[in-house]
Amino acid sequence: MAVKKENSKTELARQLNISRASLYYKPKLPIKDLKLKAEIEKIMLKHRAYGHRRIAIALSVNKKRILRVMKLFNLKLQRKRRKPKKPKDLNQAPMAIPNLIAGTIIDDRNQVWASDFTYLPYFGKFIYVATIEDVFSRQVVGWGISLRHDVNLTASALMNAIENQYFLSPLVIHSDQGSEYRHKEYLNLLKSLGINPSMSQKASPWENGYQESFYSGFKLELGHPEIYPSLGELIEAIAYQIYYYNYERIHLALKCPPAVFVERCQFEEKKSFLIK
Repeated sequence: MAVKKENSKTELARQLNISRASLYYKPKLPIKDLKLKAEIEKIMLKHRAYGHRRIAIALSVNKKRILRVMKLFNLKLQRKRRKPKKPKDLNQAPMAIPNLIAGTIIDDRNQVWASDFTYLPYFGKFIYVATIEDVFSRQVVGWGISLRHDVNLTASALMNAIENQYFLSPLVIHSDQGSEYRHKEYLNLLKSLGINPSMSQKASPWENGYQESFYSGFKLELGHPEIYPSLGELIEAIAYQIYYYNYERIHLALKCPPAVFVERCQFEEKKSFLIK
């Protein structure tokens, strides 16, 4: 019987035009793919907005392999929620303030800050969140929360950023042309701090793409605001989300979280100073 079994395998290999040893081969790739699938799922559980490129950086694996395994096991990024439109400033003439950062090479911290705000629906009302981002480090250096979108919201976010940066002001702060940034009190505050205002052209959100990109991931990772039963819990979640963005979330342009990038910059600055 053993001879007959061996002969049948030899015949099968001949019919398939493969070597007889191939019939005993057990591919290792599916096992490796299953292991990588588990690692990817672990990353996706913690970082809900991560696509294959961020996952590849986090796992130190080639991004093409990550993408192949994600497609193989149908691992999909959560669909981003549609961004709600902010109230439009109707019948207002364009500001004379130009876009100072277009075409500018930004090569240091506190050179250019980008500012914007968004709103979150919360049980029949809106919670407004304003943020200030250092364009070079991509770190959110300041933020504020209010039940109103007015000059107090944008000014409080700015002052929070300045306090967090040990009272250093940027050379330029960029925003859109919303009434909160066009307000005389806000512009006077910038003047008193020696900050040059810069504004995107009307209906040109891509000119403030740094903040547009931030809010896209922020809202997805925060989840719907009404999953937080109280306003205090929502504010705590917002604070954590900003911390997560700064200290844990990999930024594709930096290949690391913004706070880690800042630490590296500070280390290089100290090293350069000691050499001198």
